[in-house]
Amino acid sequence: MVILQQGDYVWMDLRSGQEFDVPIGAVVKLCDSGQIQVVDDEGNEHWISPQNATHIKPMHPTSVHGVEDMIRLGDLNEAGILRNLLIRYRDHLIYTYTGSILVAVNPYQLLSIYSPEHIRQYTNKKIGEMPPHIFAIADNCYFNMKRNSRDQCCIISGESGAGKTESTKLILQFLAAISGQHSWIEQQVLEATPILEAFGNAKTIRNDNSSRFGKYIDIHFNKRGAIEGAKIEQYLLEKSRVCRQAPDERNYHVFYCMLEGMSEDQKKKLGLGQATDYNYLAMGNCITCEGREDSQEYANIRSAMKVLMFTDTENWEISKLLASILHLGNLQYEARTFENLDACEVLFSPSLATAASLLEVNPPDLMNCLTSRTLITRGETVSTPLSREQALDVRDAFVKGIYGRLFVWIVDKINAAIYKPPSQEVKNSRRSIGLLDIFGFENFAVNSFEQLCINFANEHLQQFFVRHVFKLEQEEYDLETIDWLHIEFTDNQDALDMIANKPMNIISLIDEESKFPKGTDTTMLHKLNSQHKLNSNYIPPKNNHETQFGINHFAGVVYYETQGTGGLAGAAVS
Repeated sequence: MVILQQGDYVWMDLRSGQEFDVPIGAVVKLCDSGQIQVVDDEGNEHWISPQNATHIKPMHPTSVHGVEDMIRLGDLNEAGILRNLLIRYRDHLIYTYTGSILVAVNPYQLLSIYSPEHIRQYTNKKIGEMPPHIFAIADNCYFNMKRNSRDQCCIISGESGAGKTESTKLILQFLAAISGQHSWIEQQVLEATPILEAFGNAKTIRNDNSSRFGKYIDIHFNKRGAIEGAKIEQYLLEKSRVCRQAPDERNYHVFYCMLEGMSEDQKKKLGLGQATDYNYLAMGNCITCEGREDSQEYANIRSAMKVLMFTDTENWEISKLLASILHLGNLQYEARTFENLDACEVLFSPSLATAASLLEVNPPDLMNCLTSRTLITRGETVSTPLSREQALDVRDAFVKGIYGRLFVWIVDKINAAIYKPPSQEVKNSRRSIGLLDIFGFENFAVNSFEQLCINFANEHLQQFFVRHVFKLEQEEYDLETIDWLHIEFTDNQDALDMIANKPMNIISLIDEESKFPKGTDTTMLHKLNSQHKLNSNYIPPKNNHETQFGINHFAGVVYYETQGTGGLAGAAVS
């Protein structure tokens, strides 16, 4: 029997049967009436008899008011970690260490903890010398690079909406400030962010400025420690967003900014109107984004593009491509029959003529490309008509191709301005800090091939974390014959093997089926089931009518849709 006194802190294991069940913290309010009254961390009251208090355990003193470094927690378990983050968050302390790892909880508000004075306070300090902060991590990277003459890397991971993009910007801000030069190249590196966000970020239901691509920024320093350039690599842009958005979500910011920020004369030349006029922008029934001033953002984008050496001609060509995408999205198709084959035609409209003009092609040629498939075999050209559904898929694939290539070109253009290839002499003294800002784990109402790729990338990051924090550390203990208690941890290597590493993995089967002439969504799902149904990380459909399969990821089960271009079939055209 647990003996408790008023004011004692305890853990309550309420076991509600939910997926993420953990004990909750509580404080004893009364214990002299034969019943114990406790109030949990969420403010709920509970009355418990001392005889039935088996689900109550005393709380370690370190968990009562929280600690800056969670390695010091006496209750070093999931409940202890969550409660520590909660009570610090309630005190507006959003940063907490776990050794050299910084955990950041998104406050969804502006905090006054990033001023030049804060930068000065965290400069050249050891981790733990000051309260936890993103600047401490940036400082640690910078001075480790300078002291040890070794390149550094900082991985920023977390779920969508966790604050990864803002954290990346704060690290860049700190590095630009302490490198001490305040040069043009530093300004260019910082101005790359609003351009990338305009073309690669969008409002989702979880995040008003969600990065829909991954990026790795390599910042280069000379031997004095001043920034002398950078290089950006982009990964897995969510191209399907250009054609479809979920309810209450937007397309990429740049479309709305362009329509709000352009002059009427420019919009007239591009045949543009309001955002509500375009299928590709109005699909999610969400045109505006609270807290974003699209017209002002457009001015910021144009200003940043000037700094990054985009010419007026290049800016206009970008605008023409963006406008052509909007017009293509408004094309109307009508089903036809041609020689007993399903066919269709694009109804001639201002949208078709304008799109063709902006793309600098003839309208009949554009119409032909969007309504037929041409195969060249042994020197012969065979053209077959597309059904209305097939033509719509081809139109969307065409648009995704345009936007994807435009995004790659923009990143290359930024790199041309900020990347300075090192000479042989400089190569030996140049050092770098890499920042990996990658999309968070995703689980939506409908999950497509893009969610599979994103979650696969996050599985890899989790394995990196597991390997470095647990596996390698414990191997080192064994090598040094240190007497230690083995720590149980969840290893996700089996899930990685199933998705992409072992023969007949999920990605290779999807790839194979998308190239197979008679491959369909149904045959692909059948192959996945027959190959992986016995794997504990794979969840097959419950019956023959279901079109989803599940994967037991490290962060939870996600069900992937295989039917239609919104599902895994989109792999062929994404």
